[in-house]
Parts: sequence; structure tokens; C-alpha cells
Amino acid sequence: MRIFNGITEFEKAIGTHLGVSDWFPVTQKQIDLFADATGDHQWIHVDPDAAAAGPFGAPIAHGFLTLSLLPVLAEQIWRVDGLKMVVNYGCNKVRFPSVVKVGDKVRAGAELTAVTPTPAGTQITITATVEIDGGAKPACVAEWVLLLVE
Repeated sequence: MRIFNGITEFEKAIGTHLGVSDWFPVTQKQIDLFADATGDHQWIHVDPDAAAAGPFGAPIAHGFLTLSLLPVLAEQIWRVDGLKMVVNYGCNKVRFPSVVKVGDKVRAGAELTAVTPTPAGTQITITATVEIDGGAKPACVAEWVLLLVE
């Protein structure tokens, strides 16, 4: 994990790769809980028998579930000390080039691509890439925007 002592030090890392998280297993239970939370109970996610006979050969995680793993994965990659809070500000662009199947392991890599002072705090953009262990293409690539408040 890269630890930065304040925003000024963090800003010097613009354009650098901050590191990667540990591998994180995706389970059917996580997918089912996400389906319950979002109301998206499509069979390709929650019906293992039907999904096994479907186009992916197994149940797949919701794309937004994969995206929602960014906070837990990012906390293993980088931290800025001296902040009051970090607010998820949204995403500029998100793509899901490959599906995550039940049992896959994913990890995130992060690159700091922008740091912009604002009246509310410092807005940063992280290009996050979620890869699948053994996968040819990433599961998710997102321009993730956060607000750092000192």
C-alpha cells in the first residue's frame, strides 16, 4: 500500500500507477445479496442452473457489483493521511469489457490521473482497472472521481 502524507504529497503522484489490491473472490452469495439490494434478479446472476446452460456457462456478477468493489479494493492500494473524509463523487466513464463469473477472483489496479482543487475539497480522478485472475480482458475500467476533504 502506498501511503501519502497529505494531498500535496499525493498530488505529486499524478500519472503514476499506485499499485494493485489483493485478489478478491466473487461468490454466489455476494451476487444474490447484490441482486436483493438492487432488485436485479435476472437469471444470469441468480439462477445457477439456468446460468450454467446460458451464454456464459455460469452465473455472472452484475457489472455494478464489480464496480461497487472499488472501495474495498482501493483501500488496499493507497491512502492519504490527514483527511477528514473521502466522498465518492461518481464516475466519468465506466466500461465492463469482460464478465465476472461466480468463483472468479478479481483485483484492482489504480492510476492517479487528475487532482483538481475545488471549494469543497480536492477532486481526484483514479483510473481503476478491475482484472480477473487468468482473464484476457479486464472486468471493469472506470474513471473514478473522489472528493478529498482536509
